Amino acid sequence: MTYKEKEIEKKYYSIGEVAHQLNITASQIRFWESEFDIIKPQKNRNGKRQFTKEDIEKLRMVHHLVKTRGYTLQGAKQMLKSNTQGVKDNMEIIESLKEIKTFLMELKHQLDAC
Repeated sequence: MTYKEKEIEKKYYSIGEVAHQLNITASQIRFWESEFDIIKPQKNRNGKRQFTKEDIEKLRMVHHLVKTRGYTLQGAKQMLKSNTQGVKDNMEIIESLKEIKTFLMELKHQLDAC
């Protein structure tokens, strides 16, 4: 079993793992948790947060709106309340476009080398 396969099987992620995935600090996640009703990770017996894939997806949407799109916290809250699916779709489109751009840049580099 490879590392990737183990990662896929994982049900819960620590706040540190999530912060690393999103390239933000754990304190930023705790702050967003206090500001956004949609972010509600479970806590274990020791009180440590356990994030599911769904929790991480919600954090990605907040990150997309606040950090990438420049929304205020209030604006991001309103957008998530009124059009969560639209935000998710927009975020997925942007990620796909970034992947296409990377592919095209690599292709251009290979063609330039010829």
